Amino acid sequence: MGQDESQERAQQLTTDEEKSAAQLRAEINDVREDLGDTAAALAAKTDVKARARDKADELKRTATGKKDDLLSKVGRSPTAGNGSSPAASGGSAVTELRTKAKQNPVLVAAAGALIGGFALGRLTRRDA
Repeated sequence: MGQDESQERAQQLTTDEEKSAAQLRAEINDVREDLGDTAAALAAKTDVKARARDKADELKRTATGKKDDLLSKVGRSPTAGNGSSPAASGGSAVTELRTKAKQNPVLVAAAGALIGGFALGRLTRRDA
């Protein structure tokens, strides 16, 4: 792709020997800009920290959306209370969570392992 463009430019330079110095400088500046854009795109792809930050932001948005979806399914508004007390809807929420846990035991086990690992890590952490 990039090689084809450079070959075309080389052919244009050899066929158009009557170009003025200003035209040649303009072409050189165009090639430099293209090269700068390519280098910037490659640098953005290799910036691991920025890509990790973007991925973390995407995951946060996804998790927030899923949380809001689950809260709306349970019957609570994700932004504000809907007038019913948490104690009134607590029994049905627990029943629904138990049903979901029975349907997805691997997910529950993975979440439990994650929480347990985090708790164990916090307890065994060395304070320097």
